[in-house]
Amino acid sequence: MEERLQKILARCGVASRRGAEQMMLDGRVSVNGRTVTQPGIKADDTRDEIRVDGGLISRAAVSRVYLMLNKPQGYIVTLKDPHDRPIVTDLLRGVPGRVFPVGRLDYDSEGLLLMTNDGDFSYRVQHPAFKIPKTYMVKVQGNLTRGDIETIRKGATLEDGSFKPVWANVEKSNRKSCWVEMTILEGRNRIIRRFFDSIHHSVARLIRTAIADVSLGDLKIGEYRYLQKKEVESLLDSSGARDKGGRSEK
Repeated sequence: MEERLQKILARCGVASRRGAEQMMLDGRVSVNGRTVTQPGIKADDTRDEIRVDGGLISRAAVSRVYLMLNKPQGYIVTLKDPHDRPIVTDLLRGVPGRVFPVGRLDYDSEGLLLMTNDGDFSYRVQHPAFKIPKTYMVKVQGNLTRGDIETIRKGATLEDGSFKPVWANVEKSNRKSCWVEMTILEGRNRIIRRFFDSIHHSVARLIRTAIADVSLGDLKIGEYRYLQKKEVESLLDSSGARDKGGRSEK
């Protein structure tokens, strides 16, 4: 059955759908000997010869890998950095094959980062349309007033639209700083940092602690572990990717 080429590449663990689209635009993908440069092209991976950078793509040969990393500060969430800064895959010694990050955490942020070679899984977890909740612990500078706390819970309008957390609570507070736990559904660039900047409390630390029901737990900074089957299924359930009988959608 013919499908969009970026979906096939995602299923084969080559990249996320967005990453696969960029590969096509860069001229790195070919179908039956012809270079593909348009993301809308369809193919059938059971009969077409699909190659990326000259290498043959085989859907059946891919073994799915799902893991979580406790990302430290000072690492780039990418597979290659032109400035030679540390990247998250530097921390994945012993992981067989190639995996890529699911979504992003910026250079100064910490915590739970999912990694996989399953493009469909990555798409389901990170795309804003599926509204998977993500929970963070945020250390902000200064003492929060009652008005600040009310604004945190009600949200605010930023330059790129409104923002409102699903849930927020002040966990610790003193004159110099406060820890706020919050759950959000969106992933706009640096949205939490920009939100707190808008109420004049800059973020000193930002730690992602959970995605849906999958939590960081006691995983140490800089270490990783493989996800359990039930955790993968829980994330797919959260995205609506599995029907009531427990089967994955096709």
